[in-house]
Amino acid sequence: MYFDQGEERELRVSVMWKRAQGKKKVLSSVNWKERVFVLTPKTLNYFEGTCEKRGKCKGSISLSSVKAVEFVDNTAFNQDKRNCFQVVYDDLVLYVNANSENDRKDWVEAIQDECRGNKFLLKEYHPGIFANKWTCCGGSEKSTQGCKSSFAATENDSYPGGGYMRSSSGFIASQPLPPIPSAGQAAVTPVPQKETVKDPEKQAAETVVAIYDYCGAEEGDLSIVKGEHLTVIDKQSDHWWIAKNSKGKQGYIPSNYVRKLGLESESWFQLEMSRQMSEDVLKEEGKEGCFVVRNSSREGMYTLSVLHGDHVRHYHIKDDNGQLYISDRHRYPTVSELINYHQHNSGGLVTRLRQPPSFGVAPVAAFGHDIWEIPRSEIVLGKKLGMGQFGTVRQGTWRQSIPVAVKMMKEGAMSEDDFIDEAKVMTQFHHGHLVQLFGVCSEKPIYIIAEFMSQGCLLQFLQKNTQRLQSPQMTEMVRQVSLAMMYLESRNFIHRDLAARNCLVGDQNIIKVADFGLARYVIDDEYTASEGTKFPIKWASPEVILYTKFSSKSDIWAFGILTWEIYTGGKPPYQGISNTDVVQKVLNGYRLEKPHRCPDDMYQMVTKCWHTEPEHRPSFATVKKSVVEFIGEDYDETFE
Repeated sequence: MYFDQGEERELRVSVMWKRAQGKKKVLSSVNWKERVFVLTPKTLNYFEGTCEKRGKCKGSISLSSVKAVEFVDNTAFNQDKRNCFQVVYDDLVLYVNANSENDRKDWVEAIQDECRGNKFLLKEYHPGIFANKWTCCGGSEKSTQGCKSSFAATENDSYPGGGYMRSSSGFIASQPLPPIPSAGQAAVTPVPQKETVKDPEKQAAETVVAIYDYCGAEEGDLSIVKGEHLTVIDKQSDHWWIAKNSKGKQGYIPSNYVRKLGLESESWFQLEMSRQMSEDVLKEEGKEGCFVVRNSSREGMYTLSVLHGDHVRHYHIKDDNGQLYISDRHRYPTVSELINYHQHNSGGLVTRLRQPPSFGVAPVAAFGHDIWEIPRSEIVLGKKLGMGQFGTVRQGTWRQSIPVAVKMMKEGAMSEDDFIDEAKVMTQFHHGHLVQLFGVCSEKPIYIIAEFMSQGCLLQFLQKNTQRLQSPQMTEMVRQVSLAMMYLESRNFIHRDLAARNCLVGDQNIIKVADFGLARYVIDDEYTASEGTKFPIKWASPEVILYTKFSSKSDIWAFGILTWEIYTGGKPPYQGISNTDVVQKVLNGYRLEKPHRCPDDMYQMVTKCWHTEPEHRPSFATVKKSVVEFIGEDYDETFE
């Protein structure tokens, strides 16, 4: 995770040695690299170079994810690594060797001071290291509970944990995330209801209903059946929960295969579905009275969208002192009772409500809670899907049943060891508009195993469908990309190569951002964009062109170019202008003109993304809000 550090004050800076995280079981000096460590109030970062002249940022740990910061036994590593400490975060451990005992003590105390308020600090830790067994206590499992009290043991007695990298119920391994449902399924992950609608159906979070079947892939997984009620025991991991069924059996379940019992478990309740998406889904279903309930563009309200003939009508669900209604004559205390009434009576609607859309089969089955390294023998390669700067992309299947996309990396095309370290973190990214990374086959040449997207590259999709795509559909594409980028921005993660060519299209025209973060692992002489540049000039902001300075603000600039690509139906930006001339024009203030299908308000937002000074560009959160407000103002209306 890499971002501009300029706004954070630096608490400590030292050159120290770090051990590679989890690449090999055998420990040796080749696993250690010298890095410049920088501690800020929010992050622990490490760079190439020296204190006086820092190079590329090689990693960043959010302090909010830290679970323990402790000394490591002096006998754990070789003679020259006698001043080690460890930082336990997420499901990883970073080992760092300081320059002296005093330096180690100062660093540990400084990081502990910044993490004392963290929610999931461990009570026990391992002062040794795991090499087939723990060197400190002899435990044969990596998940063995820590054998020594941590600094948090006396400071945070209320914390229920205590295992080494554990939840309160068990070890959470390096977990690939459940897959992301497409179209209407994208809203499957449980989300809180808006407090403005007083709905007594809200239940305790511990009880959920399975909305898909899931067959456990690994030991420790819990198989579930659609419609089954489960009790959630542990939610410490966002993407894999520990749950218990009615027979008392417990294990890991993918969180986006269940919904909270009550309103959220209704199949017609699609909270995050947009107006345009609801229209596409309902029209594709093509059945009179097909409907969904979704968020309204008006704060604190839901909208009912229903298909009548060839048109989708949209009704606001209003709230009058806890009485919910569409037509004033038919009021009910809950959304479910209101919908139930209109399923039996039109009650002023254009048609009686019948059934929600059939969102198709379940999303691609999750790989299992403890799968990260994928044996190559479990992957069967299929047809070629395309070529990229890294190598060939082919369709494939995992364990003869689950469709995946396989990036077959050209040897020497990327910094492979660094990528494998970071990819383990990237599997933890889970969003409805990010292509899911499931894992890697680390045997060279490396295979990257990712979610399969049925309609391929967004750029080609735009070019193929340019005549039929209308402005509202294009605006919906922009909205979906903005959601993904807001998610990455919130995690201080920079894409570095955002463009239509690096987005994919799935079932029901769902757009997902792909290849996030890969550009920083490219070997320079391999990554050549058009006309021989080392990065894609026509998507690059002035500070990237001049100083190779990447940040979320350079991603915002590229997002503006991508938005232009969408509204032009996939035309190349600055068509017919050489890269050299583009650089001069952009630095002199030239900007791409408004596409004819781009609404004026949207183009005004895009031009803000192209401000010369990075600090004057909007954040992705601001961009997403602007897009949603624009959609609401122009397209959302009430029918009585």
